[in-house]
Amino acid sequence: MKGLIDIPRSSLGCKFLMGVTGFLLMVFVFGHMTGNLLIFLGPDAINEYGEFLQGAGHGLLIWAARLGLLAIFITHLAMALLLRKRNKEARPVPYDGDTTLVASWVSRHMMLSGLVILAFVLYHLAHFTVGITDSANFKMNLLRDAMNRPDIYTMVVRGFQQPMISAIYMFAQLILGLHLYHGAGSWIQSLGLARGWVRNWLDPIGWAVLLLVFLGNCSIPFSILAGWVK
Repeated sequence: MKGLIDIPRSSLGCKFLMGVTGFLLMVFVFGHMTGNLLIFLGPDAINEYGEFLQGAGHGLLIWAARLGLLAIFITHLAMALLLRKRNKEARPVPYDGDTTLVASWVSRHMMLSGLVILAFVLYHLAHFTVGITDSANFKMNLLRDAMNRPDIYTMVVRGFQQPMISAIYMFAQLILGLHLYHGAGSWIQSLGLARGWVRNWLDPIGWAVLLLVFLGNCSIPFSILAGWVK
């Protein structure tokens, strides 16, 4: 236990925690996306998935997962702020010059993209989990489906039929993809896995993560706006 407490006291320890929490958050992103993509299988698939997550037998489990995810997110953010503070203290005067490479821009604005993602997560929870921002189409305010389940399918379709909402989601997925593009390589390095041939694959891995997250998540609002999912 004492060893875990001592980890944030060093920059290497902070980077290690950022790597671990970043990896766990990335796993959640892909898991969440996989569940959402069930909408392409029709109302029954996505509504059954929603009932499984919200079912009485899994109520405690889903809340434990949410609290665990919140703890991971807070730890990740805290380590980022701590490292930023230490870097500024170690180098109070920034280097002259700048680069215009995409990777450099992403790496230099990870804090900004992280804050944008945080704002989007809060909006997403208010939209689909709590039903504040689009209460007329919230699952609990809609008629239940033929199996007496909350109609998540209709909620998502009606929500993304609104161009402004779809635009917000797709912009957020671009920012998330860029954040993970740099983050995917960073957590591999932070965990000491960037050795030998792995080092040559850091950039391709980053691009693969970016494209999968962006195209996978954006395919839902895009398909609904295009009328392919009704």
